[in-house]
Amino acid sequence: MEADEVTAERIVQQMVENDQREALTDGDRAAAFQQLAFEGLSVTAIARRTGTKQKEVKTALAVVENQVAASAIQEHQLTLDQAVVLIEFDGDDEIRNDLIQVATTDPAQFAHAAQRARDDKARAKTKADAEADLAGRGYLILDANPGYYDTEYTRISELLTADDQRVTVEHIENLDGRAAFVRVYADGDATISYFLRDARAAGFHTYGGTPSKSGPMTDEEKAQRRILIANNKAWASAEIVRREWLATLLSRKALPKDAAVVIAKGLTVHRQAISTATREGNELAHQLLGLEPSGYFENDKLVALLEQTPAKAQHVALAVVLGACESVTSKQTWRYPSPTDKDYFTQLAAWGYNLSDVEQIATVGEAVQTAEEAGAVSSDPGVSD
Repeated sequence: MEADEVTAERIVQQMVENDQREALTDGDRAAAFQQLAFEGLSVTAIARRTGTKQKEVKTALAVVENQVAASAIQEHQLTLDQAVVLIEFDGDDEIRNDLIQVATTDPAQFAHAAQRARDDKARAKTKADAEADLAGRGYLILDANPGYYDTEYTRISELLTADDQRVTVEHIENLDGRAAFVRVYADGDATISYFLRDARAAGFHTYGGTPSKSGPMTDEEKAQRRILIANNKAWASAEIVRREWLATLLSRKALPKDAAVVIAKGLTVHRQAISTATREGNELAHQLLGLEPSGYFENDKLVALLEQTPAKAQHVALAVVLGACESVTSKQTWRYPSPTDKDYFTQLAAWGYNLSDVEQIATVGEAVQTAEEAGAVSSDPGVSD
C-alpha cells in the first residue's frame, strides 16, 4: 500500500520529541517502527527517516511480531537485543521465563545465559536425534547410565566373544536385550554407551570371568560430579560469548587506553603463551580480527593487514596477545587457573567484559577440587567427561 506521508511524518516527529524530553524505551521505539511499517514505509525508509540502523529496525519489527517478545519488551522493559533472543525459544516457556528473570535481575549475565540456553537446546536436539536413531534400530533407550556396579546390564566394553575378541556394536546389532545410554557433553557430540541384558545367552563372556564391581558413587561424589559437568558446559558457552566480545573490542577504532601496557605484559610476563601461539600461526589472532588463518605455506595474513593498514599496528599486536592468552584456556581453566589465566580474565573484566560465574572462578587463581580428583570417575567410569 502507498505510504501515508502525513501520518508517517507525525510518528517520526513524535519519536523525536519524546526522545528529547525523555529517552524512549526500546519497547516504545519498536512500537513506533511497527506503526511506520503499517503506514507502508519499508525498513530502509524507516531507518533513513528515524536515523536508525536497518538491522535495529529489522530486529524491532521481528520483536513486535512475536507475541511473547512483544509482551516482554513492554512489561519487563527488556532491550531489543534481549527480546529478540526470546524468539529463538518459541514453545519453551521455562527457558524464556529464565531469560526474562536474568534480564531483569542481572542483565550483565544475559549474554551468557542466552548462550547456555542455545547450547543446551542444541545438545538436547543432538541427544534426541541419537536416541531416535538407536530406537529405530531396536535399542532400548536407558534413562540413566547403569555403571559398572549394575547387575542387570553389562557394558559391551567388558565383553569378549567365544574366541576372545572384543564385542563391538556390530555383534549386538540384532540381539534381544540390547540397550544404549546417550549423553552429550560440553563439546556437543553424542557419546553412546552400549549394553546387553543377557550376555551369557548371547555367547559372550567378560574379561577374566566376572567384571570387578566398585560401589556406587556417594551423594557427595554425585554432587561434585554434577558441578563438574555443569561448569564444563557453562565454560563452553562462555567461550562463545567471550570470543565474540573480543572480536567486537578489536573492531573498535579506539582501543582501551592501557592496551600498550597489556601488549607489553603479554610479551614479557606471559611470553610462554605468546611463544606457543606464534609458533602455531596465531590462529585465534586472525579469527578475532575477522581474518582466515594463514595456511602453513602461506604468507601471514596479519602481515598483509599491517601493510594495507599501518594504523592497525596496535590492533594486530593486541590481537596476538589476547589470542595467545585465549588459546591456552580450556574447560580445565576454571579448575586449574594459571597466573596467565588469572591476569587475562581480570583484565577483560576491567575492560568491561561481564564474566560469567564459571569465568569468575578463574580470576581467583586457585585449583578447584572436583569429584574427579576425589575418585568419582574410578567408581563410575561410564560418566567420565
